[in-house]
Amino acid sequence: MKHKITIMGFMLLAAAATVLSQGKFSGYMFGDYYYNVQRDANPANLTGSVASPAGGQNYSAFQLRRIYFTYDNDISEQFTTRFRLEADQAATTSSAAGTNDELASGKVAPFVKDAYLTWKNVFSGSNLTFGVQPTPAYDVSEAAWGYRSLEKTIGDLRGLVSSRDLGISLRGRITEDGMFNYWLMWGNGSANGPESDPYKRYYAHIQIKPTANLQATIYADFKDASGFKSSYSGSDLAASTWTEAVFIGYNEPFAYNFGAEVYMQSIANGLKDTLARSYSNKSPFGLSVWGSYNILPELAAVVRYDNYNPSSDNLGTEAAHVTAAVANANMSRNYIIAGLSWKVDKNVSIQPNVLYETYHALANGTTPDPSLTARVTFYYVFL
Repeated sequence: MKHKITIMGFMLLAAAATVLSQGKFSGYMFGDYYYNVQRDANPANLTGSVASPAGGQNYSAFQLRRIYFTYDNDISEQFTTRFRLEADQAATTSSAAGTNDELASGKVAPFVKDAYLTWKNVFSGSNLTFGVQPTPAYDVSEAAWGYRSLEKTIGDLRGLVSSRDLGISLRGRITEDGMFNYWLMWGNGSANGPESDPYKRYYAHIQIKPTANLQATIYADFKDASGFKSSYSGSDLAASTWTEAVFIGYNEPFAYNFGAEVYMQSIANGLKDTLARSYSNKSPFGLSVWGSYNILPELAAVVRYDNYNPSSDNLGTEAAHVTAAVANANMSRNYIIAGLSWKVDKNVSIQPNVLYETYHALANGTTPDPSLTARVTFYYVFL
């Protein structure tokens, strides 16, 4: 009986291997060694800063910021599927064990990044996708930026829109020549996590490609949310969010690349005015401009500048109207990335870079010292 079970086990493994061999595995990793050259002496002054690596001045660490393991399979001519796992050590560097991608033991745990089925050409020129999938927010601009190993695009970095959602989408061509394309999605609005309320997020995206090198996108989404009662008047207030973005980019392969992206957001009743005893909308704003230039075919110089204002309304940073903690979290900041990308092999890149973030004045009038980090990033494709 024991031998029969063993043989059956081998047969099942062989059958599974045969099925999996019909698809394609792929994977890549990137991580760094970083050293914090400068930090403000008071960590509380950097409330809300998510760009600069964790730790105080003179802190250093090795970290793996992304590990991707992907399986793609064409089930038939009409249907294709993707399953992807991710582990992100950087998400845990400033968090307690048991949060983010970290187990209670302190070890990094993978999570489901993508799990979707696509019905190709559900009608001419359009694909229908169901499952955990990329949102229309910055899939195009991230590919155009081209250096995710250095940093997320501004909308992702600042948490304006999640890169993933569980839902259904329709994506395809508006015109036969591909100059105008669209992407619509209806999702939970809960990123990679399970739904926790009856409200949904609705995404829309138009891509314009007048030439192979030049492209632009116009994006908007509406995130419905449960309202709340005013602590002052007791009246019912909305808490929904509108997000809009515009991106434009130009790429001359193996020569140079540049792009710009603007994000605007309006969070209904997102600011509590303690002076006027009322609520008003909160309006985050983000601008990102980047460029790269190939000094040699295998060596590129990269630079990027971001400005992010968590509350472009003056009210959000005035201590007379909001609490000091809220005002400090809403301070505007500038973020600069500069570095080199050396492609030592078609699947391996080494990227020395620096990260520099400056901050506007806090509610008490003091201005935090800038954050400066020196880093060497390693990017490699292992499958």
